[in-house]
Amino acid sequence: MDDIEVPKFFVCPISLQIMKDPVTTITGITYDRESIEHWLFTSQNTACPVTKQPLQKDLDLTPNHTLRRLIQAWCTENASHGVDRIPTPKPCLDKAHVLKLIKNLSHHELQIKTLTRLELLAAENERNRKCMVDAGLPKAMLLFIAACFKKGQVSGIQEALSILCFIRIPRSESRAFFSEIDDKIIESLTWVLGCKMENYATVKSHAASVLKMLLEEASSSVLERLKPEFFERIVGVLRERITHQGINAALQVLLNACPWGRNRKMMVESGAVFELIELELGSPERRTTELNLGVLFHLCCCAEGRAQFLSHGGSIAVVAKRILRVSPAVDDRAILILSQICKFSGTSMVIQEMADVKAVTKLCMLLQADCATYLKDKAREILRSHSDKWKNSPCIFSSLSSLEFQVSS
Repeated sequence: MDDIEVPKFFVCPISLQIMKDPVTTITGITYDRESIEHWLFTSQNTACPVTKQPLQKDLDLTPNHTLRRLIQAWCTENASHGVDRIPTPKPCLDKAHVLKLIKNLSHHELQIKTLTRLELLAAENERNRKCMVDAGLPKAMLLFIAACFKKGQVSGIQEALSILCFIRIPRSESRAFFSEIDDKIIESLTWVLGCKMENYATVKSHAASVLKMLLEEASSSVLERLKPEFFERIVGVLRERITHQGINAALQVLLNACPWGRNRKMMVESGAVFELIELELGSPERRTTELNLGVLFHLCCCAEGRAQFLSHGGSIAVVAKRILRVSPAVDDRAILILSQICKFSGTSMVIQEMADVKAVTKLCMLLQADCATYLKDKAREILRSHSDKWKNSPCIFSSLSSLEFQVSS
């Protein structure tokens, strides 16, 4: 576009771009629909960006047809200057249309066509996604997946999972879903994780993401009933390294289930500890490491978990390496993991390995770093518990000697 001055009232206060679909809020300010809906629904803001007055998330946005026509006319007049014409916005998706599409799912011959249409609508904008949630589409998609599981049908699962990832399951409704459809949806999604189908990486990633959304708000009774096959499938997601999104979702699922001892036991039996260490050896991004070490800490709270941890040659080294290199949350988990190992599994071989892989040196460095007092106290406790053996190791003698006062104080 040539250097041409755009009338100020054509510009959205949020995007600072010419508005394509101007809408006015109850505060009297006009925004581009896509920008204000993203502001309210995706960014979770609750105030008008200009006036700072409160806005309800379910507020009606009034189309400003007059302004839109003025913008369209101005764009047409300035087309020779490289200004693109603004098309007339499509009619808003309404609840009745979504309900009609949901009804079509009961007809087998219409299922794929209907799911494809719903997926396209969900991908279009936040307004459509909100309308779909209001029409009860999340529950309809979960019931569809459960029906596929019952019939052994894989067609349509990819689209249904994609829709759920687009519209997301409202947290307020997750618990209600379990009371209405019982454990069938967990069994169904567990089955999906083990299915062989086209685009299996995407399908498994979406299935893990849906499980994450559901289990974040699940009641204790649901989390207490999880089965060994469930954990085998979730650990399989880590083993296959399907997608970054899928890995993080699987880690969050494991973390949500960790508080129950029976779940930790099933995770260990599924080989979770080995896969977590292997994943960490690949130097993942920060959030993945935070989740990873969070799960590892819980699993190291049981004897079987510590045994698996120590059976991996790179376990102590990779955990120690993360200290002071990723985030305070990782420092916390790493120190607590080493504390569990030293306290309950601190054999002479383990103590020597901690010195060999510079885990003890890292503990000494943490004492000098700008970090939380409780972490320094925990590091001192670990150093004090085995200082008689570590002082004889030449590679860390100087570190411990310089900190002798701190450790003994």
